[in-house]
Amino acid sequence: MSVLIVIPARYASTRYPGKPLVALKGADGASRTLVQRSWEAACKVGGADRVVVATDDGRIRDHAEGFGAEVVMTSESCRNGTERCAEAHATLGGGYDIVVNLQGDAPLTPHWFVEDLIAGLRADSGADIATPVLRCDGRALNGFLADRRAGRVGGTTAVFGTGRLALYFSKEVIPYTGTTYDDSAETPVFHHVGVYAYRPGALAAYPGWPTGPLEALEGLEQLRFLEQARSVLCVEVDARGRQFWELNNPEDVPRIETMMIEMGMR
Repeated sequence: MSVLIVIPARYASTRYPGKPLVALKGADGASRTLVQRSWEAACKVGGADRVVVATDDGRIRDHAEGFGAEVVMTSESCRNGTERCAEAHATLGGGYDIVVNLQGDAPLTPHWFVEDLIAGLRADSGADIATPVLRCDGRALNGFLADRRAGRVGGTTAVFGTGRLALYFSKEVIPYTGTTYDDSAETPVFHHVGVYAYRPGALAAYPGWPTGPLEALEGLEQLRFLEQARSVLCVEVDARGRQFWELNNPEDVPRIETMMIEMGMR
């Protein structure tokens, strides 16, 4: 099954304008932009046939082409990364069996997360879309809770049922747990990792569906699939000791840089 990885990169982010071009310093002291680090992460994924950056902004296009990425220009009317992936796939002529959306705000995404995701979708013929979930340790959960107390939107959490089919995704911390966890303790909360693998039919249909009330409230694009009664498979991935965080707010930059230094990521 042929695999296309698309990195949607939008300059005009509501919460963090210019986010794809924000520089992150690695363990070697060198700075590279968020979109470059996301592209480098995508290029490490085994089994991917093609990696492209999809954007509507000339600054991002010029920068991405400068470090060697293939760029697909998409329209400004794309409401989220999934719609941008759908347009990019169509612009390239379609034909891929699986399209992966590796969002450009997750530079710490290990390649095996995406490889496990692709394998999960291949193995479950009934799923329209697959997305990774990572069981939170106490450190991650406490970070989510601290963000919410401070009024910041941190990571997204997921709950799923039989067959690991998604029940809901939220920017709140779900399910509720009143327990206090040590940093290294296992918790019942799952962090939703912002990567998606779509079957092309579901991806092509997505832009034609209206934005539902849950998607509008949460600002989470994957909820449109659930509101359309599509099957979203949650694939549990193993961090293998790696830390993971998405860049959602300016305050996340030093947090991610610290994680990169601790993990020795260049």
